[in-house]
Amino acid sequence: MSRKAIGRRSIVGAALSVPLFGSAGKTQGIWPAKPIRIVVPFNPGGAIDALVRVIADSLSARLGQQVLVDPKPGANTIIGADIVAKAPPDGYTFLITTNSTHTNNPTLYAKLPFDPDKDLIPVSLVSLGTILVVVKADAPFSDLRGMAAWVKGLGRPATYGSWGIGSSGHLYGLMFEKALSGPNGGGLYNHVPYRGDVPALQDVANGTLDITWASPTSAKTQIAAGRVKPLAVAGAKRSASMPELGTFAEQLVAGFDLSLFVAAYAPAGTPSDIVNRLQREIAAVIRQPDIAEKLIAQGQTPVGSTPAELAAVLARETPIWADLIKQSGAKVE
Repeated sequence: MSRKAIGRRSIVGAALSVPLFGSAGKTQGIWPAKPIRIVVPFNPGGAIDALVRVIADSLSARLGQQVLVDPKPGANTIIGADIVAKAPPDGYTFLITTNSTHTNNPTLYAKLPFDPDKDLIPVSLVSLGTILVVVKADAPFSDLRGMAAWVKGLGRPATYGSWGIGSSGHLYGLMFEKALSGPNGGGLYNHVPYRGDVPALQDVANGTLDITWASPTSAKTQIAAGRVKPLAVAGAKRSASMPELGTFAEQLVAGFDLSLFVAAYAPAGTPSDIVNRLQREIAAVIRQPDIAEKLIAQGQTPVGSTPAELAAVLARETPIWADLIKQSGAKVE
């Protein structure tokens, strides 16, 4: 299945809420019997935090227990993911994160405090996302070609932000540098890592950062306030939330269509009946028209895959991202 096929996949699986009773190799008693924590390894108020909160409210209603969203940002998702990897596999701690946790970090970092493939198990591919290139609202250009010409005459390296070294934004930025330093443009670019796209957007708005990668969710407030403007969207096609914004291929260069996805995981050892129940509930929630509409508005395409389907996506996408990281030379000690 191609990356485009992932994007076309319809939401799968839905089931009524049913108690889980103890049996051989399964949970003992009824799940859930207390509040559930979903760790989000990004800043509160950022794109992924906002996405998970939309889902969590409906999950709480369906599960009969409060689903708490717990932001734990830092180290390109490692801090939050490590908390979940080392949590008791009792069905009360889960992780919702971007593909960076599995597809980027194992290659980017010489050593991780946990093994994403062994210590976290797939629950569901929640959604496929898009990211934008954003500049200050009064920048003297409105598309990528104009930006490339501006950078060429800047007289210093242009700074661009992402949500961490080796993040998808950083890797797209490296591709960006390569594309714009050739016959299409010129000039120099310097990467500036942040602890999320919200602070990077703030620095673009106040003029201390030239360019940043950001999610539609995080950028829309600043765009609406007239403080920043988007130039292009990365992905195979335009974002449903910002259909007026052209893609890289339409404006300048092809190749910016790698999957950026959001997925749910559980600590290894979590009973399969709990994992499967949560997957069904996530799929049921995001197929609700009002929830799907909210996700699309955030630049996300709802998916709701099974654990096996998420595992297949990871197996296919991880080597692609790993090869890109190796080519870029990006490393974090």
